[in-house]
Amino acid sequence: MSEPARVRTELPRRIAAAHDASPYLFTPRAVVSAASVAEVGALMAGARAAGVPLTLRSGGTSLAGQAGGEGILLDVRTHWRGAEVLDDGRRIRLQPGLTVRQANARLARHQRRLGPDPASEAACTIGGLVANNSSGMNCGTRDNAYRTMESLQFVLASGTVVDSSDPDADAALRAREPDLHAGLLRLRDQVRDSPAARRTVERLFAMKNTMGYGLNSFLDHTDPVEVLAHLMIGSEGTLGFVGEAVFRTVPVLKHTATGLLVLAGMAEATDALPALLAVGARTAELLDAASLRVAQQSPDTAQVLRGLRVERHAALLVEFAEESAEELAERTAAAQAVLDRLPVVGSATLVSDPRVRSRLWHLRKGLYTAVAGARRPGTTALLEDIAVPMERLTGTCTRLTELFGQFGYEDAVIFGHARDGNLHFMLTQDFDSPAETARYARFTDHMVDLVLDQGGTLKAEHGTGRAMAPFVRRQYGDELYEVMREVKRLCDPHGVLNPGVLLDEDPTVHLRGLKSVPPVDPAVDACVECGYCEPVCPTADVTTTPRQRIALQREIALATAAGDHERKRALEDDYAYAAVDSCAADSLCVTACPVTIDTGAVMKRLRSERHSATAQRVGDAVARHWGPAVKGVRTALNTGHVLPAPLVRGATTALRRMGAGDLVPAWTDDVPRGGPARPAARQPAAARGVFFAACIGSVFEAG
Repeated sequence: MSEPARVRTELPRRIAAAHDASPYLFTPRAVVSAASVAEVGALMAGARAAGVPLTLRSGGTSLAGQAGGEGILLDVRTHWRGAEVLDDGRRIRLQPGLTVRQANARLARHQRRLGPDPASEAACTIGGLVANNSSGMNCGTRDNAYRTMESLQFVLASGTVVDSSDPDADAALRAREPDLHAGLLRLRDQVRDSPAARRTVERLFAMKNTMGYGLNSFLDHTDPVEVLAHLMIGSEGTLGFVGEAVFRTVPVLKHTATGLLVLAGMAEATDALPALLAVGARTAELLDAASLRVAQQSPDTAQVLRGLRVERHAALLVEFAEESAEELAERTAAAQAVLDRLPVVGSATLVSDPRVRSRLWHLRKGLYTAVAGARRPGTTALLEDIAVPMERLTGTCTRLTELFGQFGYEDAVIFGHARDGNLHFMLTQDFDSPAETARYARFTDHMVDLVLDQGGTLKAEHGTGRAMAPFVRRQYGDELYEVMREVKRLCDPHGVLNPGVLLDEDPTVHLRGLKSVPPVDPAVDACVECGYCEPVCPTADVTTTPRQRIALQREIALATAAGDHERKRALEDDYAYAAVDSCAADSLCVTACPVTIDTGAVMKRLRSERHSATAQRVGDAVARHWGPAVKGVRTALNTGHVLPAPLVRGATTALRRMGAGDLVPAWTDDVPRGGPARPAARQPAAARGVFFAACIGSVFEAG
């Protein structure tokens, strides 16, 4: 298959690219795949001149609606997967299209990794990590994207390219963007000189906080170019495009001990945190009673909680990690003394056995799967996150649980990174009726009141997006909100970049563009469109991905229900090849899918439904006798090269006219000969990799 065009305006391609992990959906006018910072700058200039919004899109794992828009959707993943390990792994230079897992794979031989450790590391990209100031379970506020970034190369809406690693970067910014440079100096001094503003910034950024722009940049840095580079972190594509980032890495701690502590209630769990953190717990994950009940229903995790009758219980999953076995032993000895004093239900032991630790972590990480997979068809799984001061964690959890009951979210669960006061909560929501959307709006208003009254932040990790954009002013106050608006005006005076995201005066922006997810097939209805499947899909950069195959099925169903025959026909005509025929059907997608959907199997089923019973029997016979079938094809190819070419061309043309066009190729002079028989497996002593031979290497002679 040839490389697809880099500008796509066909309806199916625009719709397929629009779907992401958030509950929002906006269909772009065009999908453009840029390949250089010069192209990005030119596209920004063109969008500005045409008055068309431009949205940057990489992995599409964002949860708050920051990766979609109605103008140009700019793909900055496909051609942006470069990586360069520096200083024996102490630093790494990365482009935005590489996933966090792929970056860490390059660092593994150096026993280093990126500081941010988001749960979506298999699919989220460096672009999203920068755009959302990602953190995770272990990194806290010390090792997040903001703190570990050393330098950025970025493109402003004007097309100006800035490289903050250049010794003359600040002078260059002043020369090329004098208004921006002067404006940043003015805002820096304004924030520093205002005691109230300084107090608010220091309070909010002492926590995990991705709400609004990173105004801590004005306190942490002096030169405008450094202020601007750090404002880019967490700016969600509203200030510019980051084409390259250099990060300082952190060591991989190889020796680990983990324990699950079940306590009588939420207060008992949160009361245990200070002592656990004091003895060096690097991770402390909180699970409420609803989370524990969900885990008990899963066959994969039920054994961990066997015999526990969950009432108002809560649990902490704690982990200690050190560079050496001796350091870990010393650490766990001190920790065990604390554990022995805790009022736990059952045992309070730490384990290092990888298999046991894996089961414990599956309990925590499997919550998303359990809740999202069991939701009612047609509903969306919403994963939100907040942070509050540690001393207010218990009260916040209690009041959140009351809100779930008040608004009918009986399946909601609370979990999260307790060591940071960072709570995640998941609920399922139907957006197909005005009444349901109104219920969600009322719940959101009450949740905002709760978190801000507790002195917390409405977004700790997932970015502001559209979901919390109407509430930024309330969290920061008028003075700092106007600073943010001025930052946006200085960087993007025409408002071209990602409008509606992060800052928006419309109080209902979070209720517009909400996505419908109609049931289409029991085999795929559990899909949450998270995008975890995309990095392992062979056709991701050519036709469609598993997420897009499912999303297009849903779009066809919506067009059918709406009676939009033209839209339905356009989608169905494209789907036959772009989704069904081009699928590699290798089922790699199921290995990455959090709700275990095998899109490859579904595509194979759709293919089989096109064929008659006779064709099915023939195909089954070939599959059961694959060795002889491959040998027969090789023999036929070699025979074709021996016989006169006109005779072979005539025979293949006749067979194709009889209906065998999909099975018999048209004979041309460049059809390869048959390949050699597959060689026996070998295991060389000095081997450095594993090669899995494909059938095509046995069918055709190597060119």
